[in-house]
Amino acid sequence: MSLSALALGCSRDSVAASGAPRALPESVEIVEFSNDGKRVRVATVPMVVKSDAEWRRQLSPLAYQVTRHEGTERAFSGELLKVHGKGVFRCICCDTALFDSKTKFESGTGWPSFWKSIARQNVVERRDTSYGMTRTEVACARCDAHLGHVFDDGPEPTGLRYCMNSVSLRFAKAA
Repeated sequence: MSLSALALGCSRDSVAASGAPRALPESVEIVEFSNDGKRVRVATVPMVVKSDAEWRRQLSPLAYQVTRHEGTERAFSGELLKVHGKGVFRCICCDTALFDSKTKFESGTGWPSFWKSIARQNVVERRDTSYGMTRTEVACARCDAHLGHVFDDGPEPTGLRYCMNSVSLRFAKAA
């Protein structure tokens, strides 16, 4: 692990359990939403795949480390932690709608937390056994950006806490 990764909290490369790069599908079915959280349509869209250099040009250094190398921003440092307006939280990498502001809650953990994703099709959940613990990683279904983790200690009605990194999201205010 690099020194910069240690400064961010944690990091690991996007690899499958075998150590090989994760194989991504050519296209994926997602649900598109307007910024006010209204379902627009279900669409089959191409996966967003870019070179490392392209991601570096598009993203801030921290957003790059978090989304492309599964890093973590420091607790209580994210710009979206205190955002509670009406709107949709979108992927910083590909703009896919991920969370509706109606499901955001104060978890006290230092990261934006949601009790439900906007649509199951828009996120991918996979087992993460890094750093000697077992968690469920959450990634964007369209571009495979690391978003954070989901835990089973959230509020009703789901009992889930999607603990997301602010730098992996963009808030799109409702009109």
